[in-house]
Amino acid sequence: MRRKRHHGSNSLPEVNLIPMMDVLMTVLTFFILISMTLSLEQGVEVQLPSKQVSTPQQVPPPPLIVKLDLQGISVNDRPIESAPLMLQVKAYLAKNPKGVVVLQAEPQMSYSKVVKLLTDLKATGGERVSLAIE
Repeated sequence: MRRKRHHGSNSLPEVNLIPMMDVLMTVLTFFILISMTLSLEQGVEVQLPSKQVSTPQQVPPPPLIVKLDLQGISVNDRPIESAPLMLQVKAYLAKNPKGVVVLQAEPQMSYSKVVKLLTDLKATGGERVSLAIE
């Protein structure tokens, strides 16, 4: 086998970098343009309030607070029996369509008494009756 010998210089082959730089700049320009179009902020249409006088919002009525403690049941710090209580709750809810009834029970009260009164109130007032946790 014969080996070809290079007669001449032992220099490195030349690589023409200009076409590679042209391709690189074209790709870079493409990505810059795409990133600019994707990063444009999208607007959200918002309806601004007008200068018209708005109607005042109705203030909800104060809740009817039923307290259950060792002395018995009281409404607005006045003692009451169970039967008149249910009539008063019905009257309150009929008078105040957005009113609520809140049962505040002392921590010392037995669970069964609290549940019984809460069940009776729920039967009278439905979903507008709740139990205070503090």
